[in-house]
Amino acid sequence: MSATLNNPRIAKGMQSLFELRKKRLAEGAKQIGWKVGFGAPASKAKLGIDMPLVGFLLDRAQLASGAMVPLKGWTKAAAEVEIAAFMGRDLPPGADRETARAAISALAPAVELADMDGPTDDIESILAGDIFQRHVIVGPRDDSRAGARLDGLTGRVTRSGKDVPVPADLEINIGPIVATVQHVADVVGAMGDRLRAGQFIICGSLTAPMILEPGETGIDYVLDPVGTISVRFVS
Repeated sequence: MSATLNNPRIAKGMQSLFELRKKRLAEGAKQIGWKVGFGAPASKAKLGIDMPLVGFLLDRAQLASGAMVPLKGWTKAAAEVEIAAFMGRDLPPGADRETARAAISALAPAVELADMDGPTDDIESILAGDIFQRHVIVGPRDDSRAGARLDGLTGRVTRSGKDVPVPADLEINIGPIVATVQHVADVVGAMGDRLRAGQFIICGSLTAPMILEPGETGIDYVLDPVGTISVRFVS
């Protein structure tokens, strides 16, 4: 069992999250992957957790690069630029680092859109709402990055035409991608499921989450040399 679920707040929240997932799947949605949230050091310290929270991603939330997203009615819209790790094989809970690394078949740029429409300091509530997840955009996958190989990768982000600094060390805010994959496999396994081949994990925001203000025009994200993705906004 994942040590994360020893925290009763997380255990209760994950029960609610999996009930929501079951409902969405029964309605016809298909799961495409998983997400982590609140994984930056300051966020974990604020919530009193050691590892990020885990949520799910559904096909109905996925948008194509360049999609136009109306933000009217959102409470507190946010965008995060991330790296997606694709799974080439199932990964059971308790897998060691090298087994987890070998299960990662590709990397890709990703953007998550979230709507922080509830408290950000209540773990049970955060998980019950799938960590504020609304949309995900995933770019071209690079199979040469199997095993979460990051050497030579750089990130460039433009927000409404203005540059957003991206750390040279792409794991400095999110932690090691392989460890994130292990963590997701452990949590999902403890909940009675499995991290499966064909799914992907968006591994946390490379920068501080970008709170979207009225008049925002879009986000452009280059994970060089893998590829470029973008999303446009209508207020």
